[in-house]
Amino acid sequence: MPMPHRTFAEVAKRRLVGKEGSARVAAIQALLSELPGYRNGPYADLRKWLEGELDRTRVRAKVVRRDSLQVRREGAAQIALVGPPNAGKSSLLQALSDIQIRTGDYAFTTLRPVPALTRIGGVLVQLVEIPGLIEGAHEDRGGGRALLGVLRNADAIVFCHAANEPPAALEVVRREVAAAAIDKPSILIRTKADELEERVDAPAGDECLFVSVLDDASLDRLREAIWRLTGLIRVFPERAGARDDEPFALPFGATVADLADRVHHDLGARATGARIRGSSARFDGQLVGRGHVLRDGDVVEILMR
Repeated sequence: MPMPHRTFAEVAKRRLVGKEGSARVAAIQALLSELPGYRNGPYADLRKWLEGELDRTRVRAKVVRRDSLQVRREGAAQIALVGPPNAGKSSLLQALSDIQIRTGDYAFTTLRPVPALTRIGGVLVQLVEIPGLIEGAHEDRGGGRALLGVLRNADAIVFCHAANEPPAALEVVRREVAAAAIDKPSILIRTKADELEERVDAPAGDECLFVSVLDDASLDRLREAIWRLTGLIRVFPERAGARDDEPFALPFGATVADLADRVHHDLGARATGARIRGSSARFDGQLVGRGHVLRDGDVVEILMR
């Protein structure tokens, strides 16, 4: 019996996240081979969508868009890494993901936004390194308007500043972001903390993390801080007593009914409640209704009539 079409659509979207070029083509072709051969109905619509994705992927592989800095969104949220030149953003992005980036101890090593995916608690989050912003960026100095446009589309901002550098360069970046009327959830991190001889206090009112790409513990703290910036929660479905390894990312305040609908629309309609393990439950295995509000890290066995 074929997989329900809505479930297949969800599986297909997950398999394609983070894939480009030949890897995306191979994934689409594998999905097409798994589809039932119906000529009409929802499976035919899925085939049409996948074939369209295949064509678009092949076109993207052949065309280099030199006149655009647009970054295609992927993952559960998009977080921008912003700071002055030579703030260690490229090294940080490389440490948090599998991407390979040219790095150097000099300004403007990166000239275009660089996206990369990182997995935080099982959820893919897209990080985008914004090239160093300079004074006058909001007036398009150094191509600043296009860079600020990428920043405007992000969900949140990580301001990066080398721990051993004076704060003036960071303040320039913050003024340019403010002048462009960009107001996003944000944190401040001090990079290159391993080069710091003496800890410097953060500006008043800032949440500040000291991070070194050589210190895995500091990178883990940064991942969790980035997750908090997304405003999302991670919820793990449980089936037949086994917890899924990959959680669903849901908005804060999501309920059991929201999770059921995300898994499958038919399940959303039939769900009567759930058995919960996690911080939203008074005890492990608590039975709750459809309207029960979930929390980050909950494990949920959906019950249905």
